[in-house]
Amino acid sequence: MKDAALALIDIGANLTHESFRPDFDAVLERARAHGVDQVVVTGASAGSSRAAHALAQAHPGFLHATAGVHPHHAHEYDDATDELLRQLVATPEVKAVGETGLDYYRNYSPHAAQVAAFERQLAIALDCGKPLFLHQRDAHADFLACLDAVRGRIARAVVHCFTGERAELVDYLDRDCYIGITGWICDERRGQHLRELVRLVPADRLMIETDAPYLLPRDLHPKPSHRRNEPMYLAHVCAAVAAARGETIEQTAASTRANSRAFFTL
Repeated sequence: MKDAALALIDIGANLTHESFRPDFDAVLERARAHGVDQVVVTGASAGSSRAAHALAQAHPGFLHATAGVHPHHAHEYDDATDELLRQLVATPEVKAVGETGLDYYRNYSPHAAQVAAFERQLAIALDCGKPLFLHQRDAHADFLACLDAVRGRIARAVVHCFTGERAELVDYLDRDCYIGITGWICDERRGQHLRELVRLVPADRLMIETDAPYLLPRDLHPKPSHRRNEPMYLAHVCAAVAAARGETIEQTAASTRANSRAFFTL
């Protein structure tokens, strides 16, 4: 089966990144040619959330958006940011609140600021009824504490770019979270464990993403001359996930597509 027949959905691509400016239209064309039907453009700051919304408006039906503040930018979160996010999530182009969560690995924002920004975005999700697009790294206990405070009242949540260990995965699945898998699974150095763990994810809780321009799959052949990831490589991620789960590419494509459409109401 050709990539173009797969009808894939990339649930997380940072298409507002400056690296896409020179050839943005070509990036979209390549994505379509490799079977990507829809892309959810990640909002990770006030500026990128505004830009993601604009891209979704300019490419209706193909591009959609999230609106949120990544924990790296949590120290920038203020009342004006909160109001902007509330305005954006009220639009039909924005399908989820986030990228939000906690990241104690980089610590670009103090822990207290991260928790405060996360809690304010959880409140936005409660108010608007849209799902959550979540990030967590080295902050599992605090992350769960924040989530558990609103458990049962949020619409849906996906832990995007999951790279953690079994215990973390079980905690997320116990809370009915969806799991987003990236090209990290293609990394023989750091992602080997994901090939085992991805089998534990129920078929109705799994989604796939590129996190472009980050996380270019390491096992691409031939390797591109640059290190920029883009949505066209989602078919490669899909194939890796399918192989790890013992499914056909078509099965994984179909289930992740159905999950993504239902989750984001595409």
